[in-house]
Amino acid sequence: MKRNRSIPPAQVIPVLTYPDVRAAVDWLRAAFGVTEHVWIGPNHRAQLMFGTGGIIAADATRDRAAPTTGAGETHSVMVRVEDAAAHCAQARAHGAEILSEPHDWEYGERQYVARDLAGHRWTFTQTITDAEPESWGGKTVAPYPA
Repeated sequence: MKRNRSIPPAQVIPVLTYPDVRAAVDWLRAAFGVTEHVWIGPNHRAQLMFGTGGIIAADATRDRAAPTTGAGETHSVMVRVEDAAAHCAQARAHGAEILSEPHDWEYGERQYVARDLAGHRWTFTQTITDAEPESWGGKTVAPYPA
């Protein structure tokens, strides 16, 4: 894949809509630890990174709308972190709504779930062991590349 400094290098890039992109980016940096890379403004879009993963925060214009608080979730973002408990404490300190506290799962992950200032659902996951999918009821169809 060709390199382009005008777009995050990740192959999959979620685009999340916020009513105020600048406020969202500032909050996401403080609460979740994203890194801002490109600003397209004045309040249109921001390209953000979590390690090698990319996210775009976009304004609620044209055909994009911020999430509603209706029943059910239409999407979520999952982000791998080094320490889920510490990350949860940081998010809570910055006003994230913690939907579920850090919990260890049989598939080798410690995860917590939070909602951001615009209502987007985020799952933060910390690998705690290398669990073979068959050990918890999953099935390996094709192994991930090493």
